[in-house]
Amino acid sequence: MEEIKFKKFTFKKGLSTMLRVDFLRLSRSALFYILLGVCFVIPILVTIMTTLMAGTTTTNPETNVTTTIEAFDSVWQVIGAKSDAPSSMDLTGMCNINLVYFVIAILVCLFVSDDFRSGYSKNLFTVRASKLNYVISKTLALSLAGILMLLCFFVGAMIGGAISSLPFTLDGVNGFQLFMCILSKLLLALVFVPIYLVVSVAVKQRTWLAVLLSLGAGMLLFSMIPMITPLDSTILNPVLCLGGGAMLSVGLGAISNLILKKTSLV
Repeated sequence: MEEIKFKKFTFKKGLSTMLRVDFLRLSRSALFYILLGVCFVIPILVTIMTTLMAGTTTTNPETNVTTTIEAFDSVWQVIGAKSDAPSSMDLTGMCNINLVYFVIAILVCLFVSDDFRSGYSKNLFTVRASKLNYVISKTLALSLAGILMLLCFFVGAMIGGAISSLPFTLDGVNGFQLFMCILSKLLLALVFVPIYLVVSVAVKQRTWLAVLLSLGAGMLLFSMIPMITPLDSTILNPVLCLGGGAMLSVGLGAISNLILKKTSLV
């Protein structure tokens, strides 16, 4: 009688399977494509509206304070500001590519919460997948999704700038520094995704709480983004973003794994 042998389900094979599943789910997720569209449309609308409304003044009748709407000086201002530029809380200082990190928070929270709300995660862990595989797969898949969102915003900013006739000149910034800035922005997704992931696995199916806490964490770090990824970035900036992302992925990934092991999956 021929002996039946079962293939050993290794860590590598389990991770590979989880990655295929997560990428397949993302590719078939309407939410993902909607958020990509949002990231693409926002810079187009912002650049066009600020250009059309530039110079418009509004006066608060109670305080008599007059506010003037300012337009972007160049397309690259939609991407970021130079390291020596003063921080501002006006429209042009807030409505830039850094908003995408909040959109990433929404994707991570909804994507992970759906696993627990639908019972998918419980069935997954019961069958064969390890919780560490789950955390690593989610971190990699959602980080790539975040990078695609940032690229969509960049493309939208270029199109919006062209429509609005904004200059593409680089005042005080060269092409290499601009490339380092964009690369830093993309790698910074590796920093934010582990933060949103640990929040999501902690609150599980309570999507509203996951979104609220993740957006709060994003707001705390929002003021640091221009300093970490300025327009005049050097090679040190993407290295710092990559190093910070790697450390947070390992550290917070271990915490996420521990949370999944020590808490109920429902």
